[in-house]
Amino acid sequence: MDNLITGIHHVTALAGAPQENLDFYTGILGLRMVKKTVNFDAPDVYHFYYGDEQGNPGSIMTFFPYEGIQKGRHGKGMLNITTFSVPSNSLLFWEERLKNYNVNYKPAQDRFDNEAVIYFEDPDGLGLELVFNDKDERPGFTYGPIPAQHAIRGFYSVEIWQEGYERTAGLLTEIMDHRLIAEKGNRFRFAATDAPGNYVDILCTPDALRGLGGGGTVHHIAFSVPNKDKQLFAREKLSRAGYNPTPVLDRQYFESIYFREPGGVLFEIATAEPGFAIDEDPEHLGEALKLPPQYESKRDLIEKAVKPVQLNPTKFK
Repeated sequence: MDNLITGIHHVTALAGAPQENLDFYTGILGLRMVKKTVNFDAPDVYHFYYGDEQGNPGSIMTFFPYEGIQKGRHGKGMLNITTFSVPSNSLLFWEERLKNYNVNYKPAQDRFDNEAVIYFEDPDGLGLELVFNDKDERPGFTYGPIPAQHAIRGFYSVEIWQEGYERTAGLLTEIMDHRLIAEKGNRFRFAATDAPGNYVDILCTPDALRGLGGGGTVHHIAFSVPNKDKQLFAREKLSRAGYNPTPVLDRQYFESIYFREPGGVLFEIATAEPGFAIDEDPEHLGEALKLPPQYESKRDLIEKAVKPVQLNPTKFK
């Protein structure tokens, strides 16, 4: 039987200044802006989606940028690090690029087999990594500010800190189709699909403080299912197991359910359908401010409420 969960869909985080966030992810990191819209629950706040050229699940990093937001704190019960995948021969390129843009990073460390990893943070303090590997066959963004041979391919993994790994591991393996594929020290790696873009690392960090939400922290992680039927089946499994998932919510580019995993991280299950090209041509993703239908009549008010932002691709070549 095919898995209900196929891997990671997206990761959503909280940020501060919208233009600074956009410049960092589309400029310095060279991701494509695949959608510029607003928060469904707070339409005076942007919702930015960055990803690969097509906006595929497993590549989508999204942000709610709140001007002046209070900073959060990394810690237990949070997803603290999002790791992007790049080719193994790109290490020197990325070290030089981060230096050129005054992004502090830690020297490359080894993790498991054939994984060289460098850690850095975005302007709000969000934990990020690049992992240099030869396992990832996904194409990079072909016409962004990063040469295609060095471009980010999408996510590689995410890192969740917990008091212990057992309860979250139970959810992943018993309900969400993951299996333990590697472990080393206090790190336990799970995946529904054993491929870059789908790895969930749980770190046992009993001595760490509990995390606090705010700027520079992850709001939730979404896992991907192919369609609505699979999502409803997954929701039924979660309900029977006592996880109390939300009703299905229409997010325009996918449908979602949300629930808390045992350690406190907000999980989402999102459909791969219909995708980001339903209201823009694939060649022009992310260029216009797209609004959910219920807010279209308030476009004038919303456009006045959100601060104008501009893509600056040539500035970061």
